[in-house]
Amino acid sequence: MLPGLSTPLLIIRDPVALWLVFTSWRRGLLPQNFFLSGMVLVGVTGIYTAILAGHGNIYVALFGARPLLIHFPLIFVIGSIFNQEDVLKIGRILLWLVFPMTVLVAVQFYSPQSAFVNRGIGGDMAGAGFGGAMGYFRPPGTFSFTNGTTLFYQLAATFILFFLIHPTRINRLVLGAATVGLLAAIPLSISRGLFFQVVVSVVFLVFAMTRNPKFMLRILGAIIAVAVILVLLSNLSFFQTAIEVFMSRFTDANENEGGVVKGVIGNRYLGWMLGALSSALDIPLLGNGLGIATNVAIAVLTDPITNSKVMGTPDEEWGRTIYELGPILGLSVVFLRVGLDLTIALASFRKLASKDLLPWMLLSFGSLTLLQAQWAQPTSLGFCTLIVGLMIASLRPCTENSNNTSL
Repeated sequence: MLPGLSTPLLIIRDPVALWLVFTSWRRGLLPQNFFLSGMVLVGVTGIYTAILAGHGNIYVALFGARPLLIHFPLIFVIGSIFNQEDVLKIGRILLWLVFPMTVLVAVQFYSPQSAFVNRGIGGDMAGAGFGGAMGYFRPPGTFSFTNGTTLFYQLAATFILFFLIHPTRINRLVLGAATVGLLAAIPLSISRGLFFQVVVSVVFLVFAMTRNPKFMLRILGAIIAVAVILVLLSNLSFFQTAIEVFMSRFTDANENEGGVVKGVIGNRYLGWMLGALSSALDIPLLGNGLGIATNVAIAVLTDPITNSKVMGTPDEEWGRTIYELGPILGLSVVFLRVGLDLTIALASFRKLASKDLLPWMLLSFGSLTLLQAQWAQPTSLGFCTLIVGLMIASLRPCTENSNNTSL
């Protein structure tokens, strides 16, 4: 819609986030804890090491420090100011958006890349779709890339599953439309990541229900409702085509990666993490410079002849973090993320004892996101900040004082 503003829109959220963090700190609403203090310390130190021992560009260093100094603190601002009812309000609004988003995704799926709905960043006529299967592309929805579509539905799925167990807490028509939208979006998105994340959320839900047997009838009813929707959708030709394309992508990708267990779980999750840890000692002690693995660094630092300054930067998050900051600071960021993840997970598990399902369901998406979300990519960074903040906020009952938090 505004192709000339594609570059400044890259950081459009940052001034708002910075204002929120500063205002909350000034009013005593930003809780001090080990994770926040540690991340800020790493971010400030990383700016100096990037300038003195890394790439030497202060603008790239400041851009690379944004996730550590602005967005990570914003997580605790959300967790401090919001409570569980606020989280549910966000969830209800999110469900209102699911069905219209699926309509857009369907139009993008069946439209050529040259169509207006598939226009790329900056008005790129090549389209914003990404490689899919059988001549179809993975649609970006309202986002700049397909990962936004996947992350949106992954977050929505946690609320949909929660409201399927607590249908009286939302308009049933909205819940039904959102459920249809999610089920249709899985094949239309041609995203294995979305499929596996929904499966993970369902597993979390089933585990929670085993601890509260009285809810088993509700989950059985939800399963029957989903099965009926799937049967109805499978009779529609547009849905049949999407399923065929999705299955083709699923099969081809699994064959290329060595199967689901080895390729998706082994390489994409565990392999990337273990590989980053094992190669940490091969990185310079102070790293190659905060922000060097970002798109801004590619634009600012790339040598037009040799491309030497940004060549070979890792794509996976842990590897990128250690590559930028070095083994000491980089592993500190990794351990802080893992530590916060485990802290929230333990608190969410304890909530199950009091039949509080919401934190546990948000954890089903937020846990993996906090561990591996790519903070160098704005969409991924935004969803990670939002979901982790909502996870912390969901741990706080509606009656709790707004300036008090358990983390």
